[in-house]
Amino acid sequence: MMILGLVRWMQPVHGYDVRRELLSWSADKWANVQPGSIYHALRKLTEEGLLRAVATEQVGARPARTTYEVTPKGEDEFETLLRNLWWNISEPADPFVAAFSFLPAMPRAEAAAALRNRANLLRAGIESMRASLESDWVRNRKPAHVGWMFELWSARAEAEMSWCERIAERIDSGVSYLPAELDEAQGWSGWKDGEVPSGTDTE
Repeated sequence: MMILGLVRWMQPVHGYDVRRELLSWSADKWANVQPGSIYHALRKLTEEGLLRAVATEQVGARPARTTYEVTPKGEDEFETLLRNLWWNISEPADPFVAAFSFLPAMPRAEAAAALRNRANLLRAGIESMRASLESDWVRNRKPAHVGWMFELWSARAEAEMSWCERIAERIDSGVSYLPAELDEAQGWSGWKDGEVPSGTDTE
C-alpha cells in the first residue's frame, strides 16, 4: 500500500523518487518496506495492472529511469487497502512475543535482566521521539499527522516499557509460571523454570 499510495500522491514519478521519499519517512523501520525491494515492487504492481509506466528516460551515463502513474485499477486497490487498514485491527508479527512464549527456557535472573534492558531501550526511544516532537523538523517542516504518529509510537512504547518492568519484578519475586492445576498435568510437567519440555521444537 505504501508504494502504491506514494505513486498516487507524487505521480508521475520515478522509482528513484519513490525510494528517496520512503527512506525520508524511515518506512523501512515501521512499514516493512525494504529499500532493495522498491523497484521490484514497482515492476510487480505494473505487471498486475495497478501502475503503468508512462515514460523511460536516460540522462548521460546514469541508469534509465521509468516514470509511473496509478491506473484506475490501482486507484481502486489503494482505496480498498487504505480503508481496510483504517477500519480493522491488524496485529503485526512481533518476534519478541515468540521468544517470550518460551519464558521458562530462560533462567529467571537473565529473563528479568533482559526485560529491564528492553525497558531501557524503549525508554531511550521514547526520549528520542519526544525530542523529535519538539524539533523544528516536526513542528514546522512536516504535516501535523507526522507528529501524531510519533505520539502513537511513544504511547505504545511507554505501555510496553511499563509492562517489561512489571513482569521483571514478578519474575524476580519467584512467582510460579504454572497455575497449581497444571503443575503436574500431562504435557506441562517439564515446563519448569529454566527448562523446555523434552521433544519441544523451539524453531
